[in-house]
Amino acid sequence: MDHPSSIITQVSRDEEASREKGTPPSSSKKPRGRGLFHSLFCCLCNDQTEPPPVNNNAPLLVEENGTVSKVQVRPLLPQAKSKDTGKICVVIDLDETLVHSSFKPVNNADFIIPVEIDGTVHQVYVLKRPHVDEFLKRMGELFECILFTASLAKYADPVSDLLDKWGAFRGRLFRESCVFHRGNYVKDLSRLGRDLNKVIIIDNSPASYVFHPDNAVPVVSWFDDMADTELLDLIPFFERLSQVEDIYTVLRQKRDSS
Repeated sequence: MDHPSSIITQVSRDEEASREKGTPPSSSKKPRGRGLFHSLFCCLCNDQTEPPPVNNNAPLLVEENGTVSKVQVRPLLPQAKSKDTGKICVVIDLDETLVHSSFKPVNNADFIIPVEIDGTVHQVYVLKRPHVDEFLKRMGELFECILFTASLAKYADPVSDLLDKWGAFRGRLFRESCVFHRGNYVKDLSRLGRDLNKVIIIDNSPASYVFHPDNAVPVVSWFDDMADTELLDLIPFFERLSQVEDIYTVLRQKRDSS
């Protein structure tokens, strides 16, 4: 059975604040008694007690240097559709990148998703990040977009159904498609079945793309700040990026200017 702490994975406020200040995050050990769902929003903790997900198609054992065993496995994605041939594949995270979710009731929630946990249905309150509609619509026009989240499908799939009104996501990948490495769920881009020279990942958590940092467009975690314009500000950058042959040069320039 799934435990309440394993439905959604997000980065805690304290960890995000520490990362922005350039200081190491505090210990991930959390005292008990902070509420049943406290650990729900502390993803990528090194004290992860949940066993690695079972996936017969995925190499879950990762060497200490970060390399994955060279095992022949089936790609996570099917062959690209004809309309996406030649397009860059953009992998997009869900929680704190596109939405913010909570078990705590929210009056202005955009969606309320019922999720069954141990025979009890819990309501998950979901807030869309500002400008996410404009962002997803334009990204779907420019790229082959893939949703890739470390959350479970029982939560993330219905959220995506309501969020993606334009069919921007050509595919969806969930926790079982991640590689469990050093207590983190890592999104191994080399297993997608796409040329890495034409793959980009948008994610608020660096641990999610630790195997391929040069392919990443980092975003700041969103915590219900209606003044947040990051997704809107990224649209012109991605419009330009969709036209280039060398994504690494452009991504490096963006990192250097940040």
